[in-house]
Amino acid sequence: MPAARRTRLLKWFWRAHRWIYRVSSGRIGSRAFGIPVLRLTTTGRVSGRPRSIMLYYFRFSQSYVVIASNAGDTRNPALFDNLMANPKASVQIGPARLEAVAREATAGEWRQLWPRAVEMYASYAEYQAR
Repeated sequence: MPAARRTRLLKWFWRAHRWIYRVSSGRIGSRAFGIPVLRLTTTGRVSGRPRSIMLYYFRFSQSYVVIASNAGDTRNPALFDNLMANPKASVQIGPARLEAVAREATAGEWRQLWPRAVEMYASYAEYQAR
């Protein structure tokens, strides 16, 4: 399948998934492809409007960890740039909602987190190689 078509299909899937998750209050769609997902809502750095995205996540200590990978693209995903401009965000995990303050992992944390991220979702290793 051509990359452009695959990208469109994935965008459609994640858009539909985000809608189902939201309208079901997180009761449907808490996993995608067997991996736990959360709904992260940031504030658009240009528009100032709420921007929501579904992301794989895992726990580390008392934190929720998400990877701002942009599917291996060299550009940062909008969620990363939004969080750098305003680190306050909302997180929905199932029906639970909480306010969070995002930050980048330190180099020491990264060495611990990256193997766990790749274990959870092997494509992260491919993204890093690109």
